[in-house]
Amino acid sequence: MNELTSAGKTFIFRVDNGVVFHNTYTADGATLHYETTEGPTKGSAETVTLHTAKVAPGLFILGWAETSGMRVTHPMNLNTLTAHGFWTYQKGDGRIAELHIGTLEPA
Repeated sequence: MNELTSAGKTFIFRVDNGVVFHNTYTADGATLHYETTEGPTKGSAETVTLHTAKVAPGLFILGWAETSGMRVTHPMNLNTLTAHGFWTYQKGDGRIAELHIGTLEPA
């Protein structure tokens, strides 16, 4: 491929809160398999269906829903190998939202 894309690639996503994900994207870009390799949820893994859009060359926004009820929006900048993670999850009587930034390392 001569175009920057996450499809068919694997990245290590190091988040500013100390969590590290090993993210593998299918060749068609339709699914993501992630495994948490560091942080409080170390060892968790799931394959999720992706909703993706190319925003500009090398810039993508991805979204997915996890079986736990967590919802994730993941803007990726493959030009600078950075990504943001915005996720929400249920806790008690309300929903918690977190915004993080991190680096992407091709694996």
